[in-house]
Amino acid sequence: MSLIEIYQCLCDTTRLRILNLLTEGELCVCHFQEILGEPQVKVSKHLAYLRARGMVVSRKESNWVIYALPEKPSRELSANLACLQDCVREEEVFRRDTGKRRRLAGSISENSPVCCPPKPSKAAKASSR
Repeated sequence: MSLIEIYQCLCDTTRLRILNLLTEGELCVCHFQEILGEPQVKVSKHLAYLRARGMVVSRKESNWVIYALPEKPSRELSANLACLQDCVREEEVFRRDTGKRRRLAGSISENSPVCCPPKPSKAAKASSR
């Protein structure tokens, strides 16, 4: 992925919010809808855009699609995701999304279909140690 492609992906607030949420682990489209307060069509469109450019990966579980950051992101993507994590601390919308994700983590797991409780990312697991 070229640096230009990465920046094209990062120039949209919804895509930035999605990437920020994925730094804490994988999520299903229904989780993004609930946290972002956006319709399924909009969320799916942005996830497809990110997936087509290699910024997220997906897997199918029954009727649901689960999204995550790539296991081995490119050097450029890793650097920009690290920068995003530094910058989101300054912006209220990202702090609100992260807080909502954390508050809803238990209820998302309990109320979601059995196939798609969110799993923590490797980065989230490492930071909790």
